[in-house]
Amino acid sequence: MKSLILGASLASVLAIAPMGIAMAADNEAGVPLTPAEAVGTWSVESGGHTLCTVKLGGETTRGGAYALQVPASCKGTLPDNLTGWTTTRDGMGLTGADGQTLIKFNRWSNSLFVSHTSSGVDVQLRRGGPGAG
Repeated sequence: MKSLILGASLASVLAIAPMGIAMAADNEAGVPLTPAEAVGTWSVESGGHTLCTVKLGGETTRGGAYALQVPASCKGTLPDNLTGWTTTRDGMGLTGADGQTLIKFNRWSNSLFVSHTSSGVDVQLRRGGPGAG
């Protein structure tokens, strides 16, 4: 009986262990973002589809935010008049010319940020351009 309990306990640990290992590889949810981590191309996605890409720069703009390039193809998905981005305590925000955050993204992992919009549609920023993942 003792060996049966030990065997069952070991099986439980082995069944759980792979989940713990997978989670440890990408556990940045809620961790503050550094500007160096964010610089580069990010895909804007919703409903499992890539809608456009944006480029986050590392240099600051006149408004104190970091540089942001948003193509016309993002119109309708992201707020109009985005000019920069900034770090937040648990992700990043895309800002307008006055420095006000127009859309906030929460950090879910090293390469995924999610915004729950007031319209009920989730918008994600995923590191890299289409096909990079």
